[in-house]
Order: sequence, then structure tokens, then C-alpha cells
Amino acid sequence: MNWGTKLMIGMGCFMTMIIVYAVLMMRSDSDALVDTDYYEKGINYNLDYRKKSHVNMDRAEPTIVLRNDSLVVTFKRESTGQMKMIRTADKKLDQQFEINTDQGNTFAIPVGSQKTGLWKVQLDWTSMGRPYLYEKEIMLP
Repeated sequence: MNWGTKLMIGMGCFMTMIIVYAVLMMRSDSDALVDTDYYEKGINYNLDYRKKSHVNMDRAEPTIVLRNDSLVVTFKRESTGQMKMIRTADKKLDQQFEINTDQGNTFAIPVGSQKTGLWKVQLDWTSMGRPYLYEKEIMLP
């Protein structure tokens, strides 16, 4: 076998590999990096930016702590709103909770049954008539 034959076999294997990867990519059902509602998020970007700036201006950043099998969020004042737990690796595991703080301005959810790994916590709440938005990444053990 001479070098020309080996070169053609190598090129054939490389092209076959590229075709197989292209077919596998076309068959994949979902892509975790693409939002389905990107248009709405783009339109509401200014509103979200304003809510995030309220957190900084009012120094209203909540404290997020893992205690036992619970995720405890402590706010500066009485709050109501929504909390999203977003799993960056698998959108099917995302969850949403209603926030209603107790007497100590805390809100807790059980996370013992959640998958371990990196989660993004998104808090969208209203306190004393002012809207806030806060995001933080946490690692569940």
C-alpha cells in the first residue's frame, strides 16, 4: 500500500466522521443553550434591568443559604413574588415557587430531592410596592 492509498483512506474516514456528526446534530431534539422565548426576553430587558438596579439602589439583596435539606431565602422586608430554580444542564428539571415570606422575612423550600449540581436561582419579588429581580448560582450537594 503506497502513501496515496493511505491518504485517501484517511480522508474517507474523516469525511465519514463529519457526516455522522452532522446527522447526529440534526437529529438532536433540544439544545439547552437556546431559549424558546428569546423574543419576549429581549422586549422585557429594560424592565428586568430596572428591577435589578432596584436591588442595588435599595441594598435589598436577599441572603440565600442551604440549611439541612432546605434552601432558605431571607429578604430585608416582607415580600411576595416568584422564585425559579433553573437547572442549566436540563430544562426539564426547572421549577417555580410562589414567595410569601413569614414573620422573619424568610422563605424556605425543600431541596433534598433535587438533583445535585449547579442551579440558577432567580428571585422576582415585590416589597413595599417596588419590584426587584435577583439572580444567583448555587451548588446543591
